Amino acid sequence: MTRSKVVDSLTGETKESRENGEGLQVLHYAIGQKFEPHFDYTNVSFVTKNGGPRMATLLMYLSDVEKGGETVFPNATAKGKLSNQCLKLKSGISVKPKMGDALLFWSMKPDGSRDPTSLHGASPVIKGDKWSATKWMHVNKYN
Repeated sequence: MTRSKVVDSLTGETKESRENGEGLQVLHYAIGQKFEPHFDYTNVSFVTKNGGPRMATLLMYLSDVEKGGETVFPNATAKGKLSNQCLKLKSGISVKPKMGDALLFWSMKPDGSRDPTSLHGASPVIKGDKWSATKWMHVNKYN
């Protein structure tokens, strides 16, 4: 899938303009690397002046990971069909990276406040490499 098709897909899913999105960020995780739990939503002034808060994130898996590297949502609960695709933890859910899969999640509630279930991170890669690409969508046009 080309970068343009990915962006078109995201804007179609979120019903937002392409102009509301940041550039694509590609990440590589080697063995032992992880990303601590965090929120993509922010109300920091330099971000909100440029498109407002991030409202949605599209995380695309560009590689399979032999072991580890799951995306973890410690405050979330899987429901319906999604529960079959997520690993259930004592608290939260975990998604195993699979090349070609994408994960779309909302960072804010309809009232504009941060969604606590969007807290997420990446568990350490134990075996192999993890490649992913992230596209963030803002409430307004992002420059």
